[in-house]
Amino acid sequence: QVQLVESGGGLVQAGGSLRLSCTASGRTFSSSTMGWFRQAPGKEREFVSAISMNGGGTYYQDSVKGRFTISRDNTKNTVYLQMNSLRPEDTAVYYCAVRKSGWIYFRNTNDYAYWGQGTQVTVSS
Repeated sequence: QVQLVESGGGLVQAGGSLRLSCTASGRTFSSSTMGWFRQAPGKEREFVSAISMNGGGTYYQDSVKGRFTISRDNTKNTVYLQMNSLRPEDTAVYYCAVRKSGWIYFRNTNDYAYWGQGTQVTVSS
């Protein structure tokens, strides 16, 4: 069983920055692709970013490219999402997740086996 705990959310003005953290328990972290998703009120949960197990591969939703940066520290079992130039449309609950073992896809919620509880990000205009 893997447990994920997100932190770092909050209220920020448009143009500001936040850094989200997600710390995992269990021994699968360093061998797993990690993802960040978000869900705004009344909308489906959507892919934001993912990072390969060694950090060599990073992937982003088009709307966050150039503004968000995903990274990980396997010594701390932690994945980060640095969010810059935030916009009101970035407002959502952000979730981290562990991709299913042996899976090759990473953009859909069904590709992930474990989820955190989420952290709220609110961007005011």
